[in-house]
Amino acid sequence: MAIWQPVTNLRDYVSHNPPVVTFFLCLLTLAISFIYLSCFSYTHTLPNPDTAKDWNHLLSSLSQFQLCVKPNVSSAELASPAPSPLMEQEIDRETSVNSTKTSVTSLRLKVPLVVTTSSNSGSLKDLDLYTTLKASQLHLGGNEIVSVTLDILSENDTYTCLTIRAPTDLLPKSPLPPECHASEKNISPIHVEASNQQSTGSQTCYNLYSRNDPKLTVMLTKEEQHVALRHLLEASVCLLGVCLILCLAASLTHSLIHRYHWNGLDLQNEPLIDR
Repeated sequence: MAIWQPVTNLRDYVSHNPPVVTFFLCLLTLAISFIYLSCFSYTHTLPNPDTAKDWNHLLSSLSQFQLCVKPNVSSAELASPAPSPLMEQEIDRETSVNSTKTSVTSLRLKVPLVVTTSSNSGSLKDLDLYTTLKASQLHLGGNEIVSVTLDILSENDTYTCLTIRAPTDLLPKSPLPPECHASEKNISPIHVEASNQQSTGSQTCYNLYSRNDPKLTVMLTKEEQHVALRHLLEASVCLLGVCLILCLAASLTHSLIHRYHWNGLDLQNEPLIDR
């Protein structure tokens, strides 16, 4: 007669089946991780993983470049005015009328971007930098031209006025940074060239440093978080169910083997019948 001894059976099964035990521990760890993640998502707002680009992403891509004054450029070209917001709006109207395929948007935003320079070029206050890049360089996709103007408000300010003009479908969607009011001062922007390589020689260059702003990150809505939470709990319950089945199977297997073993011994101990 076999007696069910779950603790003894489990101990024997663990000692003789290390691969199955490893698989069981992996499932149990994954289930606990899902439960912890569901608790964390219930008390915190999570970013939307389906959003490939936001304003933090754009500013981080822009800060990878060094803006340098073009060498061998004349003073007239250096101080040539960049398109003003009013001119850009007029250009946008003409573009929307002449071409129905491309819609261009011009925005002037106050972004968490710091501009510094290592050269002795004087004060950075009331300095405007103008450059153009391809959309692919900012990881926005496509080869369309994106014009960027940086208006430095103050040397010690952690925010900069960014005027960006690009196709509407390439720009990140909401949430938008706060709008930056147009400056009353008439300052001619300096034309600079964006480069991934560090400058050499006496060339005047400007470095950009972006700061991640949680307000500019696209977050999951409450409905989306509830769906994610439900899926995590369902997955963790299924994994815990599989772990329970493995434990029951391990606790019963040894008892069955033990019973068959004793039955075999009983048959061997039966007396032989004389013919």
